[in-house]
Amino acid sequence: MKTTALITAAAAAMMAAAPAMADLFVPSLTYRSGPYAANGIPTADGYADYFTLLNERDGGIGGAKVAFEECETGYNTEKGVECYEAVKSKNPLAIHPWSTGITYQLIPKATADGIPVHSVGYGRTSAKNGEVFRWIFNYPANYWDGASVAISHILDQEGGDLNGKKVALVYHNSAFGKEPIRTLEELGKIHGYELSLLPVDHPGQEQKSQWLQIRRERPDYVIMWGWGVMNQVAIQEAVNIRFPMDHFIGIWWSGSENDVRPAGEGANGYKALTFNGLDKDYPIFDDLKKYVHDAGKGAGAGDQVGTVLYMRGLYSAMMTAEAIKKAQEIHGTPDVTPAMVRDGYENLDINAATYEANGLPGFGPDIKGSCQNHGGQGLGAVSQWDAAADKFVLITDYIESNQDVIQPLIAEDSEAYATESGITPGCE
Repeated sequence: MKTTALITAAAAAMMAAAPAMADLFVPSLTYRSGPYAANGIPTADGYADYFTLLNERDGGIGGAKVAFEECETGYNTEKGVECYEAVKSKNPLAIHPWSTGITYQLIPKATADGIPVHSVGYGRTSAKNGEVFRWIFNYPANYWDGASVAISHILDQEGGDLNGKKVALVYHNSAFGKEPIRTLEELGKIHGYELSLLPVDHPGQEQKSQWLQIRRERPDYVIMWGWGVMNQVAIQEAVNIRFPMDHFIGIWWSGSENDVRPAGEGANGYKALTFNGLDKDYPIFDDLKKYVHDAGKGAGAGDQVGTVLYMRGLYSAMMTAEAIKKAQEIHGTPDVTPAMVRDGYENLDINAATYEANGLPGFGPDIKGSCQNHGGQGLGAVSQWDAAADKFVLITDYIESNQDVIQPLIAEDSEAYATESGITPGCE
């Protein structure tokens, strides 16, 4: 664990002359080591650098400094719970677990402790139902949204008809990887495709049998729910069997430069979902360079700036900062509590003007929350790897997920959780 103070001498002198103001404590349960470090590092860097930028450029949020702390989990659920226990006494305004497995374990704990958990595009999908999961948020989209968007894109590619088609899901054999199965099954009943399930055990380096099965069964499309080294291995195996890359679609956590570069030119055309922009010329980069990296205050070596996962971490921090700002606005004080920040999350309203003000014009879709909706509007886009340009590029607009399918599944799962946990659904 390490804490970054992030207070300049000039700012400290000014604060000494003013009434004491509490820091806004925001921890992050990161993994800079272990088999998932290659993807964990850029995400953690982006998340930390955004808060550093707010401190150095703006003096924090609403005049209060952000005290940022990382706790290393190694993507291990048990260590993640230990990190949560280590930071919860410090009055954290929000927890980012960065792991679906850790999120599942923290849901009852954080609910009992009254601490918001923000699992950004991961975690338990049914946490979108805020009437049951009062302290859990998964803006801007969830895994069932992702599954629906992937199928919508395939439908578009196939002229709207998937009858008789075969779709294979290659997934991390964990809570994370299993999340989309129910949705893909339900969509298969509607659209007539045959779904095959191919689990890959942690950490994902052994996939020969799965790809031999794919070569044998010849599915029309492969969807991947992977993370870390699993993604690299899967893409290379797909190249080895000459699977068409433009028929291979990863979830948003299976679409970083680290995933495709090891396969070289063979990865060209691979697709991945995203819920945010991928350009590298947003105005925020000028401020990051001036206030963070040139000042020697960057979270990492600086080599991840602008990468897909760095931007995903930056986006996660931006949403948390906006929730804190909203909480300050609602309650009329910069010294907000976790309960106040929950109010901020539930009233989150991110739109074109918000992105513009944060130096990220056009970066993502609108996000509007409520007590009932802790997950946003569930939009996703499709990106594609351009090996020659060495970057992912957006190839679609944001696609609406099929809420006619997803909302009943969310209601069913969240109601079962409420019954099991003795929760009476409702808004306070």
